Amino acid sequence: MTWLSRALALALLLPLVLAGPQWASAGAPSDQLRAQIDRAVKILDDPELKKDGRQKDRREAVRQVANDIFDFSETAKRSLARHWAPRTPAERDEFVALFTDLLERSYIGKIETYGGEQIHFVGETVDGEGAVVRTKLVTKQGTEIPIDYRMLKRGDKWLVYDVVIEGVSLISNYRTQFNKIITTSSFQDLMKKMKTKQDEFLNEEKPKRTSQR
Repeated sequence: MTWLSRALALALLLPLVLAGPQWASAGAPSDQLRAQIDRAVKILDDPELKKDGRQKDRREAVRQVANDIFDFSETAKRSLARHWAPRTPAERDEFVALFTDLLERSYIGKIETYGGEQIHFVGETVDGEGAVVRTKLVTKQGTEIPIDYRMLKRGDKWLVYDVVIEGVSLISNYRTQFNKIITTSSFQDLMKKMKTKQDEFLNEEKPKRTSQR
């Protein structure tokens, strides 16, 4: 697993250590983000979901929390960037659905990698309908990794559309990959590659058959 994917998985799913008096002045974006991650933590700590054979249920429960944290449609649109406008409504819907599924399978499947890391809130900036929640991920070795959550207000909810880890944006990372494939080949080829990756995830998740005697 790359450092980016590991850090993102941990940033979304770990218990939060509040940063002293700074937390008292936190606003709605930080409050809502913390509440959703706390939901994920309770799921991870649920003894029933830790039992053998419950891994799928555990991941599905965390996946539901992820859907309440992320604005996957916005993430998908911004990741496709200038290639979004030429797409038909049907192509956009298919791309968003596939991109969302791949993101969830890529990161939520890493919840078992938790190794004692913690998240500290260090502040937030709100500008109209947008906000940035600044945090630090602290490893067991004491290394601090800055992680910013970029959020948008949707009704009465604040949803994450991008995560920036040590200055590297999740959206920027995918935008570069997608642009390269589309410009050197086609949008259809990008979709084909994404579907192939989805099939790989599905095959990995299938229970292995045991030989019968």
